[in-house]
Amino acid sequence: MATLAPSLAFRPCCFNCGAVESSPPSKLCAASASASASHYVFKSKCTRRPARLEVEKTLSSQVCQNAVTTRPDFRACASSSRVSVDETQPVFTPTTEVDELQKVSTYLFRTDIGGLVSVSVGKKNVHYVVTIDVSSLQTPRGGHKLVLFWGVYTSDSSSYMHLASQYFTPDAKTRSIETPFTQTSFDTFALELGFEAKQTPFYLSFLLKSPLRDGLGDFEIRNHLSAKFCVPVGLNAGVPSPMGLSFSTDGSLNFAIFSRNAQGVVLCLYDDTTADRPALELDLDPYINRSGDIWHASMESAWNFVSYGYRFKGSFSQGDGYKSHLESVLLDPYAKIIVNSIPNHHDLGVPPKYLGRLCKEPDFDWGGDVHLNLPMEKLVVYRLNVMRFTEHKSSKLPPDIAGTFSGVTEKVHHLKDLGVNAILLEPIFSFDEQKGPYFPRHFFSPTNLHGPSRGSISAINSMKEMVKKLHASGIEVLLEVVFTRTADGALQGIDDSSYYYVHRGEGIETTNVLNCNYPTVQQMILNSLRHWVTEFHIDGFCFINASSLLRGFHGEYLSRPPLIEAIAFDPLLSKAKLIADYWDPHGVAPKGTRFPHWKRWAEVNTNFCNDVRNFLRGEGLLSDLATRLCGSGDIFSDGRGPAFSFNYIARNAGLPLVDLVSFSGGGLASELSWNCGEEGPTTKTVVLERRLKQIRNFLFVLYVSLGVPILNMGDECGQSSWGSPSYADRKPFDWNALATGFGIQTTEFISFLSSFRLKRSDLLEQRNFLKEENIDWHGSDHSPPRWEDPDCKFLAMRLKADKAESQLSSESSQTKGDLYIAFNTADHSESVVLPPPPEGMTWHRLVDTALPFPGFFSTEGKPVLEQMAGLYTYEMKPYSCTLFEASNGND
Repeated sequence: MATLAPSLAFRPCCFNCGAVESSPPSKLCAASASASASHYVFKSKCTRRPARLEVEKTLSSQVCQNAVTTRPDFRACASSSRVSVDETQPVFTPTTEVDELQKVSTYLFRTDIGGLVSVSVGKKNVHYVVTIDVSSLQTPRGGHKLVLFWGVYTSDSSSYMHLASQYFTPDAKTRSIETPFTQTSFDTFALELGFEAKQTPFYLSFLLKSPLRDGLGDFEIRNHLSAKFCVPVGLNAGVPSPMGLSFSTDGSLNFAIFSRNAQGVVLCLYDDTTADRPALELDLDPYINRSGDIWHASMESAWNFVSYGYRFKGSFSQGDGYKSHLESVLLDPYAKIIVNSIPNHHDLGVPPKYLGRLCKEPDFDWGGDVHLNLPMEKLVVYRLNVMRFTEHKSSKLPPDIAGTFSGVTEKVHHLKDLGVNAILLEPIFSFDEQKGPYFPRHFFSPTNLHGPSRGSISAINSMKEMVKKLHASGIEVLLEVVFTRTADGALQGIDDSSYYYVHRGEGIETTNVLNCNYPTVQQMILNSLRHWVTEFHIDGFCFINASSLLRGFHGEYLSRPPLIEAIAFDPLLSKAKLIADYWDPHGVAPKGTRFPHWKRWAEVNTNFCNDVRNFLRGEGLLSDLATRLCGSGDIFSDGRGPAFSFNYIARNAGLPLVDLVSFSGGGLASELSWNCGEEGPTTKTVVLERRLKQIRNFLFVLYVSLGVPILNMGDECGQSSWGSPSYADRKPFDWNALATGFGIQTTEFISFLSSFRLKRSDLLEQRNFLKEENIDWHGSDHSPPRWEDPDCKFLAMRLKADKAESQLSSESSQTKGDLYIAFNTADHSESVVLPPPPEGMTWHRLVDTALPFPGFFSTEGKPVLEQMAGLYTYEMKPYSCTLFEASNGND
């Protein structure tokens, strides 16, 4: 019994005819020629035959002798299944007729007795024509007759499909067919078969029989490795680039996927996205459908298939999950449109199953939309979660809009009210719904959950519409992206040793950690980023857990990580905003490790968060606060500047802003929070007032510091996680909270701070650090600050307006004066002695966080009266901040 080649041993199948065990894959010569008959050589040396083959390529195995699986309507063994075959008259087909065929592919085999078998597959109108020529054949005992013993299959080479034909009846047992050749010369034979194109793709498998003269039977002729001849019909070799699914101008489809270590790749096609099994499975031949580490194939059209995936054989270690991965149909990493084939997987208690859609990306009218290219130092960022932002019923949006990209579009007015000009979206890739958006499954399409109809096309179109409207409103769109780890089942099973760290090292505690600097993974990440910039007009990216982007192939830290450098100098990506969230979850990064930036990468400034939290709870040093106020020169004075510092107080992981001043009990030490005198909810007025002042203080410090402020969703209306730092405990945005007293005054205060930053951009929105002569520092009683004294709780700074920029400008009729900013975290009042204002100006108090609403901030400001000649004093309350601006007396 002849079996499949050893390379296909994952699903052993036996041929029903023949008694010789097959050897390893046979040598085969294959050629592809089109109507234009272009010349190329593939793999090994060419064998050229006059008048028949214009190009031939030598391979190292017989073509497509692999196993495939079908759905019932295309099932190999189903008695109702038929492939219509028109057998032409068994005569030699002249070369001129073959040349009329379109997209001719020619395969050249050697037989086990020394002859050559040439098989040409081409299309003519709605039929495929297969021409088989046999030459130089020395049959035993001088036989001059030759018969083709053949069949077609799509599932299993040992089980041929039934064939409907008016010319012959297949063998009832084997479903094979015998067709005689026409002898065209002494040792040359030919015949031609025709198949309906709508029944393709499938495989034609055959052997040759030569009747013996003595009538003792037939002599079987196989390929030189004693295996059957096999060629694909309707499935072409394809090309290795571009990756993923692509479409040619003639409508044909090309599939390309990377797997270095797979022993076999099976292309799975579905005619129903909800089906459990593929309608058709096609094993890709490693000698025809593989170039280097890229597996590829092409088809004339999608026919009735709507989605696709892949199965991989032997691409990972045979440990836990080996069998399940072997049977799983996996999503193409480069698929642009994906669909969940088990939409009710939650009810069934099974994980989702994603497939790629066999269609082009939808066209979208951008209407002249372009990237805003706002200077980094001008940004005021609002971080939000697309679903949680509008899914609450208080958003008063229709159910199909709430919690989607369209929901964000409907709430643009809120963003403009806050004065933000950029939003930072939490990861919007398809993700593990149990673990959250920071465990992505895919990198090239938005999750279907954010589409109005929860479909892939609606998600894509609504996201583009959101970006377009935000751009029209002057708001940039930044994405948080996670390229350091994936959800379970994301890329596992394709080529684990290439995509992932297979050996756990220091700080690598999971099998889902991506090997980002491996060339293939690096290229995938670059292609993903370019896709979001070009197709979705995304303005920038914030790379979560960026410390892992510094790791090499074996987990070691690199001084010049290839991925970071490639992004920094990419002609397209280098123009986008690149932000590294340099968070090291395990604390294993070597001491002194700095993020390599090439003057293009910004960073999320965790030191800003920690130092401000410490100071406002009364435990920080004045020197630490001063460093953060001035743009964190300890981090960004290496050729970048304060504009590269993305500052935050609270974020989506950890305590929200209101909880930072309400909870500090057990387990929250790392949050550096302070409950202001009582843990959790309280009715004590003194505690509530202190908490309110602290919230104002946090916002104030965030906006008056050099760098880019990031406001977290919900902090403007006091949303709480009730003391839990867990991301899972964050609640949907409650729009009713904006109408509360706290919500009203906080949103108005944030709007004021945003406007003031813009107004005083000469001092607060600097790309470069302020000159030393433009800053004066003051401690208590107008004395020099005691920078390293932990008992000092007061700090003031005077920012001096540049004389050249303080003149009248086209934007304002006011002359810009100096700013005096003071911070008091002591539990007692502090008498502040203000320095003399510039000549002809008076100090005006714009902010005092200790005063009641609505008087604690003012656009016009309240003049500070001069107690005596040149002496201005102001009484600061405990736990408060103040802002004074020098302006003309008549302003």
